[in-house]
Amino acid sequence: MSNLAVRLVAASVLAVAAMAATAQPVEIEGVKFEPTAQVGGTTLQLNGAGLRTRAIFKVYVAGLYVPQKANDAAALLAQKGARRVAITMLRNVDAETFAGALNDGLRDNHTEAQFNSLKPQIDALNANLKAVGEAKKGAVILFEFIPGTGTRVMEGGQPRGTVIPGEDFFTAVLRIWIGDKPVDGSLKKGLVGG
Repeated sequence: MSNLAVRLVAASVLAVAAMAATAQPVEIEGVKFEPTAQVGGTTLQLNGAGLRTRAIFKVYVAGLYVPQKANDAAALLAQKGARRVAITMLRNVDAETFAGALNDGLRDNHTEAQFNSLKPQIDALNANLKAVGEAKKGAVILFEFIPGTGTRVMEGGQPRGTVIPGEDFFTAVLRIWIGDKPVDGSLKKGLVGG
């Protein structure tokens, strides 16, 4: 075998090993995030995952699934198409507290005018979270955007509440975690793959 052939074989082995390494599930606090997810018939890539803490409490872990991986929040927010934020609760949180925290995240990452323009969609999101009820430890809550349909909240594999129209609304929700004023800076770093 020539020197060039040996180098090509070695490069191929390294490339396959690198792809296999990136296709492994990510585990945080005992919760596994698979490397891909299906949303609305589209295969999404796990961009990153992280832990949400509040004071000293571990609240939930979250994973961000997108069409194209990126290590920049602005690039992730600019993406179009199907997307998912997968949350697994690490403690019980009542619906009102959970909805309030998301509303605070929306308010912090939008001007007052932007926030007010989203009010009907935010009200629908709050109603969907109330349909989930108490987010119990171990519960898996999905925030998904499906093109042509809208944003849906899933819990326990079942849709909760109504589908909320508008791709801009899902992007607004995504800013809760990866916007300029995220609910948790270390969670944002994990979600953007940093």
